[in-house]
Amino acid sequence: MNKSRSIKQNAVSDALPNFRNLGIVLKIILLSNVLVGFYALALANSWSNIPAILLQIFPLYTPVLLFSLLLLWVIQPQLSQLSYRYGVLTVNGLVLLFMLMTYFLGGDLYHPLGKDDNLFDVIRYSLLSAMMCNVVLIYFRLRNQVLSRALHDARLQALRARIRPHFLFNTLNMVLAIIRNQPKQAETALEDMADLFRSAMNETADLVPLMAEITLSKQYLALEQLRLCERLQVNWRNEGVPDTTLIPPLLLQPLLENAVYHGIEPLVAGGIIDITLRDQGETFQIQVNNTCSPQQHFPHSGNKMALQNIRERLILLFDVEAHYEVERGKDFYRVTITLPYGH
Repeated sequence: MNKSRSIKQNAVSDALPNFRNLGIVLKIILLSNVLVGFYALALANSWSNIPAILLQIFPLYTPVLLFSLLLLWVIQPQLSQLSYRYGVLTVNGLVLLFMLMTYFLGGDLYHPLGKDDNLFDVIRYSLLSAMMCNVVLIYFRLRNQVLSRALHDARLQALRARIRPHFLFNTLNMVLAIIRNQPKQAETALEDMADLFRSAMNETADLVPLMAEITLSKQYLALEQLRLCERLQVNWRNEGVPDTTLIPPLLLQPLLENAVYHGIEPLVAGGIIDITLRDQGETFQIQVNNTCSPQQHFPHSGNKMALQNIRERLILLFDVEAHYEVERGKDFYRVTITLPYGH
């Protein structure tokens, strides 16, 4: 129950691609097929000759690609422990091994009868396999370097988006309103506000423990409850998710801020925010459900900006393996984020 589990995220700059990420695997297959297509085009004498060349290439290319991806999926935890240089050598060695096994076990399919000297084909296929493998690895290395800069920019943008001027002004006004009659409560509110901003500004990691994100969110909600009093009710429910689970920072707090400002605050009688953390075996789910006005048919533009920011960060970190869903009912607004667990 308390075992630490890490989210399976995309590779960072100067690291091998995550061969257990479905989006990355699909990109490898697509890029490899594009390279094969260019190779067939270079060998062909005419357009009509291309299909015949592809039929000669695919019997060797396909099993090498699929078996290599399968083995890389199996040994992904070990690959992640290697330096980039040794990781590249390992991947190249495995691809070369599968190519040689397929070639020599393929019999007449790859070295027809009457052809005694197969050295040329072995060298040619080895060089082509190494070339294709390294082109794919170089592509992902360049892609990861670009994503690293994008993640940095997105993180800064997210931090700026979280610390909204109206939140600061509202909190200060709330403190000024209670400072004479409830000085101890006002002092606590100022301390919580300072901790909240300090945590938000100092966080630079791609992943943080779930408990840290929950603590930050509870500090934020405590400040809002001082302002809204009994109009704001909050229910937390944890269904088997360890506190040490690693998630992206500032993922939960923006959802709660939207729930407060665009759901609860416009209601005269206030409302309820339900936060559910759910372990679904292979996935970890965050769900924020809040009451809202039936007349509010579309989210506020500020709501759209913050939620779009979260969507972009999830795409950058997890590609197609993260799911983001919004459901709008007559009197509720629900956001559900599903993230993959690592193995």
